Amino acid sequence: MSTEIDKSKVVLYSYWRSSCSWRVRIALAYKKIKYEYHAIHLLKDGGQQKTDEYAHINPMKAIPALIIDGHIIGQSLAIMEYLEEYRPENPLLPKDLYARAIVRQMMQIIGSDIQPLQNLKVLQTVAEFTGQEEKKAEWAKRWIANGFNGLEKLLEKHSGQFCYGDQVSFADLCLPAQVYNANRFNVDMSHYPLIQKINKHLATIPEFIEALPSNQPDAEVQC
Repeated sequence: MSTEIDKSKVVLYSYWRSSCSWRVRIALAYKKIKYEYHAIHLLKDGGQQKTDEYAHINPMKAIPALIIDGHIIGQSLAIMEYLEEYRPENPLLPKDLYARAIVRQMMQIIGSDIQPLQNLKVLQTVAEFTGQEEKKAEWAKRWIANGFNGLEKLLEKHSGQFCYGDQVSFADLCLPAQVYNANRFNVDMSHYPLIQKINKHLATIPEFIEALPSNQPDAEVQC
């Protein structure tokens, strides 16, 4: 693992199957920003993100982290906001203030209400506290379904081709990874026809294809 910081480059510290890294990869592709990919394996050697060396890049010892414009930024949603404000080409937010708020609401349902509760460290803690490995999937399914129930209702009101109308937005960037995880944990997706429809459409867009886990240099057949 290389964690040497060169602020003259754009560098993404990522893991192929990380939900948070995935949404940032889509944002970078959509903004046409070329970058170096540095893989941080979340399971190898006890978790490469936990090392003191990596903590110099991201003190939370989490991924992703992005080096860009001479800065180091952690937290995927903060990175996406930075890219939108500082690299405004190919906008990922609508112009209307209310529409922007709804897009952020959708984004936060995934980024705050679902993903943090079913990420690796939380699931490991669930297994540790219960002493039952099988509880991890039960826990993850509960919180994915809880968030998708609310998201589907918002999509009924606001979606078009995409989560909000017919423009790609932050909400769309967050969706594919969460659907991927829902399928991993055997969530019944028949309850979410709009989520499925939009995700199927997103899967045809080049920037979303480029960001797929299977297209990353550290992709694995099994993890």
